[in-house]
Amino acid sequence: MNKKQQEQALSELSQIQKERLSHIDFRLMFLGVMQRSDLIQRFGMKEAAATRDIALYRKLAEDNITYVTKQRSYFYNPDFRPLFAYTPERALAALSSGFGDDYVGEQGKSMLTCDTPTQLNQTQLTTLAVLTRAIHQQQVVKITYYSLSSGASKREIIPFALVDNGLRWHIRAYDRKHNRFADFVVNRIKNPTIIASVIEESEKQAADNQWNRIVELAIVPHPSLAHPETIAMDYCMSSDDTLSINVRAAVAGYLLRRWNIDCSEKHSLKGNEYHLWLKNYPTLYGVENIVIAPGYSSPQH
Repeated sequence: MNKKQQEQALSELSQIQKERLSHIDFRLMFLGVMQRSDLIQRFGMKEAAATRDIALYRKLAEDNITYVTKQRSYFYNPDFRPLFAYTPERALAALSSGFGDDYVGEQGKSMLTCDTPTQLNQTQLTTLAVLTRAIHQQQVVKITYYSLSSGASKREIIPFALVDNGLRWHIRAYDRKHNRFADFVVNRIKNPTIIASVIEESEKQAADNQWNRIVELAIVPHPSLAHPETIAMDYCMSSDDTLSINVRAAVAGYLLRRWNIDCSEKHSLKGNEYHLWLKNYPTLYGVENIVIAPGYSSPQH
């Protein structure tokens, strides 16, 4: 069956059928083997139903799969072509944390031996749930917020987005206390309560210039490296050894700090942690959270 025929056949299936076929496809591609019991355990289905799904997968992608009777298992074929599209991020998340974000069985069960850095700051789910409801329903939240500069204070905020800076989760919101848009660390929020309040146009996402501004970053191997081609390969850079990224101004500083990108004009930062340099550093002019970017200083006029 060719690609067009596969797409047509898949379009006629229910969502749950596609999820089961994707599970087969994923295990074959990344583990090289799957058994009928994998479907039964993942989806809580009967043996006969699992057998039908495997038969359907074989019909759609016969070159992908081979059954070995002695081992009672289905194996990856060298001519394998994935039936579904996967991103590296989703694939690694599934391999390390378990397949499917809707799974309600055993949590945190990896598909391979895997180790990831320990997360020191565990988000409070009850706090997170109030904030995400407010984001989804466009509501005002009254909170107590703990900042490093002023300690605990009462705030009214209008959150509109979640932000992951690589180490912890923030929410992007309008802060009525300071009449500006800002980031709030979720774990520093206490007693969030949704309140009835009219939201002005100036308090909505559309008015957040830092959020709506897109900054183009041209990132290259640090000029001090003896073998820059290694870093170019590490980050899948283009033929001119440049990694071009478009990022919101509101989160640019987080990205640059997370990856230790030297933002100095003459790539002057020293240290083994600096593998990358921001070639077009003037693009950061006017970015508010750029104070946390390594080595950045405003261009002199």
